[in-house]
Amino acid sequence: MPLTPSHTHSKNKALSSVSCASCENVNCIIHRSLRGNSDAEYIKSKSTLRCKKGQQFVMEGAPVNGLFFILKGVVKVFRTGINGREQIVRFAKEGEIVGHRGFGTEEYYSIGAIALKDTVLCYFSKDVLQEALLENPSFAYDMMLFYANELNRSENKVKSISQMTVRERVIDTLLYIHRKFGDLRGFINLPLSRKEYADYAGTTEEQVIRVLSALKKEKLISTQGKKVGINDAQLLKKEISEHNFFLDT
Repeated sequence: MPLTPSHTHSKNKALSSVSCASCENVNCIIHRSLRGNSDAEYIKSKSTLRCKKGQQFVMEGAPVNGLFFILKGVVKVFRTGINGREQIVRFAKEGEIVGHRGFGTEEYYSIGAIALKDTVLCYFSKDVLQEALLENPSFAYDMMLFYANELNRSENKVKSISQMTVRERVIDTLLYIHRKFGDLRGFINLPLSRKEYADYAGTTEEQVIRVLSALKKEKLISTQGKKVGINDAQLLKKEISEHNFFLDT
């Protein structure tokens, strides 16, 4: 059964919380900004949520109760598009935030989120985070920069996607996932289905299969089942260089 933010706390009471003071996740905003205040009430009130692979922990349209900080694992963030089709917004990993677009004035989550691997999440309620932002200037500043960067990436992605061909969108998707998750034994370290590639690239599964087949014939990539390997990243980058592929990380 999917976990929704509305009953995060009840599900986490039986779980041991991971201490912010001992956390080694250097990419986490909480770690950087609030670690020195480990005795503060907003740190003590944090909950830890463990999700199995395939478990949904944010339901699209559910009331916004807080934010999730990924301690370990990989998450798929998506929204429902036209005719109920799933559109993948991004993939998130350790140190990243999920649910931030609903934080502030929004009452409902505009996205859903599913764990692609066994995942550990640190959960802070909306009220607790608002208190922390008021009391900790460093945290408020880091969050401001985070939102500014997110806005910049979103705007550039919309601009680039609207000008890309299907082939370019698939290449951009491959490079984005490769940059973010790296290699594992010659293949991108995040095996995805062809449908998931399509849902991120904004195209169909059939078109993704067609493009991947062409790239494989050109020896730009290699495949093994769901796995995709990048054989020549420089040539792929060159093909979409005019779209500033490097802006989305």
